[in-house]
Amino acid sequence: MTGFLGQAYIWVLILHILSIITWMAGLFYLPRLFVYHAQANPTGEPAETFKVMERRLLKAIMNPSMIVAWVLGLALALHIGAFTQGWFHGKLLLVVIMSALHMAMGKWRKDFEAGQNKHGHKFYRIINEVPTVTLILVVILVKAKPF
Repeated sequence: MTGFLGQAYIWVLILHILSIITWMAGLFYLPRLFVYHAQANPTGEPAETFKVMERRLLKAIMNPSMIVAWVLGLALALHIGAFTQGWFHGKLLLVVIMSALHMAMGKWRKDFEAGQNKHGHKFYRIINEVPTVTLILVVILVKAKPF
C-alpha cells in the first residue's frame, strides 16, 4: 500500500479489526443484558447488578471501541481511497446505523438506571438481532464489493 499510512497500514488495520470485534461483542451483549434486566424486579438485587454490568460494558468497552473503530476506519478509508467507491458508501451508512443503535442503547441504559425503562423484554430481544444483520451486510460489502 502506498497511501499516507505507509508501513503502518497493516497495524492500523489490525487495531481497527480488534476494535470492531470488541465493539460488536458489546452490541451483541448489552441488549441481552437489557432482556434480563427488563424481566428482573426493578427494586431487587439482580436489577442493581444489571445496572453495574450495563454501565461498565458501555463505558469501559463499547464507547472506547466505537471511537477507535471510527477513527481507524476513517484513516483506512482515506488510505485506500474508499470514499469514491459505492461499497464504502453502503458500509458507511450501516456503520452510522450501528452507531445510532449504540447511542440508543446508551439512552436505554440511563432509563434503566433511573428506573424509567419503557420497553419490555421482547423489544430488546428484537433489538438484539439488529447488530447481527448489520454486521453480516458490512462484511459482504467489504469483502465482495458488489458495487
